[in-house]
Amino acid sequence: MKNLLCALATLVFSVGFCQENKAGQAEKALTKALDSIVKLGTFNGFSVAIASEKGKLYSKGFGYSDVASRKFYSDKTIQNIGSVSKPLVGIAIMKAVELGKLKLDDDVNNYLPFKVVNPKFPNVPITVRQLATHTSSIVDTDVYLNKNYFIKPDQDLEGLPLEYDGQKFIPRSEALTLENYLKAVLTIDGSYFTEAIYVGKPGEFYEYSNTATALAAIVVAQSVKIPFATFTEKYILKPLKMNHSGWDFSMVDFKSYSRLYADPKSPLPFYTLTTYPDGNFITSADDMSKFMSELINGYEGKGKILSRESYAEYFRPQLKAANFKERNEKNPYSESYNVGIFMGFGYTGLIGHTGGDPGVSSMLFFDPKTKIARYMVVNTNFHDKEGMRTFYAIIDLLQKYQSELNSK
Repeated sequence: MKNLLCALATLVFSVGFCQENKAGQAEKALTKALDSIVKLGTFNGFSVAIASEKGKLYSKGFGYSDVASRKFYSDKTIQNIGSVSKPLVGIAIMKAVELGKLKLDDDVNNYLPFKVVNPKFPNVPITVRQLATHTSSIVDTDVYLNKNYFIKPDQDLEGLPLEYDGQKFIPRSEALTLENYLKAVLTIDGSYFTEAIYVGKPGEFYEYSNTATALAAIVVAQSVKIPFATFTEKYILKPLKMNHSGWDFSMVDFKSYSRLYADPKSPLPFYTLTTYPDGNFITSADDMSKFMSELINGYEGKGKILSRESYAEYFRPQLKAANFKERNEKNPYSESYNVGIFMGFGYTGLIGHTGGDPGVSSMLFFDPKTKIARYMVVNTNFHDKEGMRTFYAIIDLLQKYQSELNSK
């Protein structure tokens, strides 16, 4: 009997050791492959993370967060992540619904301090659900590019561009508050209003909209009677212990912030967005691994920050084929095949979002079949097919090793 127990114990230990060894080998191989990619020089720095429902499987930074000072990019380095911010807006909406503060099919004017009406369809209300599914008829105009990105005060701007790829970086003194900006853009008598801000009939077609995302955040803030950033900090960041994340420089440790680059040799000024909820979430790969684990658990009905019912609505594909003028059935990492509450679906079944801003390209997707999520963000823009191939090579490498990393 003792011999049998010893044999079983040896077998269990051997299996566990093999699994640990397999995961360890995968970690080394992935790190080596990503080291090779950063040496290509396409990106000055980037970070990645892989997570399962149990937690982080891998997170690491590569290259430099500041080339001039030779400061390394780590998984604790923070930067803005573009539209990968939007899933947090969706969770904030569902939390406000859960708290009984708003309803998805309510007219947004039930909550706003100014009136938002599509002048071409004045009797058709714009609803919260339409904002969250990019079907509100609100689109982005040139004002978004010219009046939205403002420079962080008290920085040396010598040699730095004040315009990049059609986007102007304006002084902080010229920037409006989020509420005043949206009022100026969306109301008929607003100083930035043009009829081009509304396209089509509310609820009819999918038209991706940063402006509508920002409006959704204001709706949440008005419904709960506290600022959007404060609300998300209370109900998302603190419960998930995302302690190095926030929506503004004032909410994070700026010493950990990465410089952003137009190309490997061209730094950009530090900037932020008036419409910060649509793309200015500042975070690290380490913190995003916690968020991804929560998303997977939420999809399985076991999340911490929303109820099972709220997560079910959050992840429910909301639109039909008739709502799309076209769909991307070639890129599995396109979030525009269908949409939940600010949560995208690719044609292969991947769930997540992509993001981009000056100096930023990002991606977060999880596979509901494997229950594994991948995240990446780079601090350098790319402009050619080679850059695109390198970008996708990173996310593909994460997929290649994710199963082995999940074996431990």
